[in-house]
Amino acid sequence: MTDNPEDPHRLVSAAVVVGVDGTPAAHSAIRWGATVAARRGRRLVLAYGMNSTPAKTWLVAYQPMVDEAVQTLRTHGEQALTTGVQVVREAAPDLAADTLLSEHSPAKMLIELSKSAHMVVLGSRRGGAIAHLGSTILAVAAHGHGTIVAVREDAEDITSGPVVVGVDGSPVSDTAVAAAFAEASERGAELVAVHTWSDLTFTEFASTGFIEIPAEDLQTAEQAVLAERLAGWQQRYPEVTVRREVYPSTPALHLREWSERAQLVVVGSRGRGGFRGLLLGSTSQSLIQRAACPVMITRPG
Repeated sequence: MTDNPEDPHRLVSAAVVVGVDGTPAAHSAIRWGATVAARRGRRLVLAYGMNSTPAKTWLVAYQPMVDEAVQTLRTHGEQALTTGVQVVREAAPDLAADTLLSEHSPAKMLIELSKSAHMVVLGSRRGGAIAHLGSTILAVAAHGHGTIVAVREDAEDITSGPVVVGVDGSPVSDTAVAAAFAEASERGAELVAVHTWSDLTFTEFASTGFIEIPAEDLQTAEQAVLAERLAGWQQRYPEVTVRREVYPSTPALHLREWSERAQLVVVGSRGRGGFRGLLLGSTSQSLIQRAACPVMITRPG
């Protein structure tokens, strides 16, 4: 662990922050976050957002009801945090967990905490509605800072398989590549770099001018793009075995398929092709809701 004054997320004081709401998905996030914090020697903070403002606004004319509603929210939050601490003790007995109970909404609280956190971890439910108090995870992924990790319920114990990274050929994706190499090195895992020629679906791709270019020429060109993005990092992490996978289209589909055998999928926040506007589009939602393993979303700064 290093203290880099230019990057608040790498400061010694930067904690692993886990959003807590009392659900099984959040418990999976707690276990995953606790394991990472213990392994990296970082503080762990369990954070619960009460979201008390709506109750105060709606019931402003009925002060006794406001007090009762806020107390109910506080009690639920305290119970969720107490249970969360117990989950931490089971996952990492030697790790102490700090707790934070905020009156803000979970999204607002976690976005603010993400400015100085080593990473923010939240739970998600695969193949269904977004967990962790509705759309919180999407809001934090879209507007948070640094690294955001979505951990699917019961996926926190996945410790085998490769680390998979989506590479879109833009400088912004270097953040994801850097994080993926670091994760693969720390875990002693193979790194699979996934790159697509286009963000189109296969049927859309087949109707474009791409098919007028010889397939071998496209393959060679895109392999070169991928090699360029990986070259420096391969030199920095010579111990990491890298596998390159180039596909014509549909990046979300291929990343989801790779997640079935991976221990972590890493993607950047935005860029060319299938990762443009990732945090606000269908690709991010697909990965957060349907990936079989934890998904790490990296953002510069």
